[in-house]
Amino acid sequence: MNKPAICHVVPPHILDRLAQHEDPVVYEPARRTLEHDAQLRTQRRITTVRGAAAPTGTPSDKPDRTIYDAGHLEALPGRKVHSESDQPSTDATVNRAHAGLGATFELYLKAYGRHSIDDSGLPLIASVHYGDKYDNAFWNGEQMVFGDGDGELFLDFTLPVDVIGHELTHGVTQYTANLDYFGQSGALNESVSDVFGSLIKQYALGQSADRADWLIGAGLLGPGIHGEALRSMKAPGTAYDDPQLGKDPQPATMDDYVRTSRDNGGVHINSGIPNHAFYLLATALGGNAWERAGKIWYATLTGGELDANAQFADFARLTAASARSLFGDGDEIQAVLKAWSQVGVPAT
Repeated sequence: MNKPAICHVVPPHILDRLAQHEDPVVYEPARRTLEHDAQLRTQRRITTVRGAAAPTGTPSDKPDRTIYDAGHLEALPGRKVHSESDQPSTDATVNRAHAGLGATFELYLKAYGRHSIDDSGLPLIASVHYGDKYDNAFWNGEQMVFGDGDGELFLDFTLPVDVIGHELTHGVTQYTANLDYFGQSGALNESVSDVFGSLIKQYALGQSADRADWLIGAGLLGPGIHGEALRSMKAPGTAYDDPQLGKDPQPATMDDYVRTSRDNGGVHINSGIPNHAFYLLATALGGNAWERAGKIWYATLTGGELDANAQFADFARLTAASARSLFGDGDEIQAVLKAWSQVGVPAT
């Protein structure tokens, strides 16, 4: 039985640093967000025993989206403000949430034949305007939740479509491989969400691999922050370098793998390694990344052979097997093996 997960897009190492700041404008939203996220993680440990319901819906080629307004409170889902058939809202945040859910549904359906998050037409639910200057977005095992940000360090979390796709992909993982949220399996969980979050953005924009920015959360950081995004798949460790946020700690290869007990064993940090492997594969193959490279990752995630506690090498070997199964002994398998070799992970 699948386990619901509470998965946040802003890593705790950023919020931890902000919480130590001298300026209350900086530390108050960060501390509130950290306290809130800690409570959610406690709820996750409790609900893990119960597990999540198996898919029971009816597959459809049309999304079923509902948006709620939490009214800056923390009670979910909030007040219903937008249904699938409604005209666009006067609230831009509501419209962006609706569009981001749709872009995610579209990529999974058109590229991989998947019918919503659970492949059985799961209704897509999102709550916006959550909490008081809440500096995060998350998937709670049942729905999406978006904070408005504090307006200084982080802006509205519906702005980057890849953030929406990232969080909803945690739901796809929940219903498929259900990767444990700790250590390397947790980093793979985060990386898979970054990979498909980026592919959702690329698909929506019609971008080939060589034209994509390979950034996660571009447009989310406030105007005074020295940085482009939360993470870079092209160059992990370079997304931001800011006096308030600190420096992006993501490694690009196993040579710089970070061993830590924080952040569930560094799930938001070491995800840079499989992220970079996917970027290297996608750009080596060229064309649209959601096609060959994305199909290899999707087949690996959903193929039923990926253990919940899979390590990087396990995932790498299965991507090589998926490449061979899908495309034979051609350019794809060689590109997969080379990409993992470049980041120091054995794939054979």
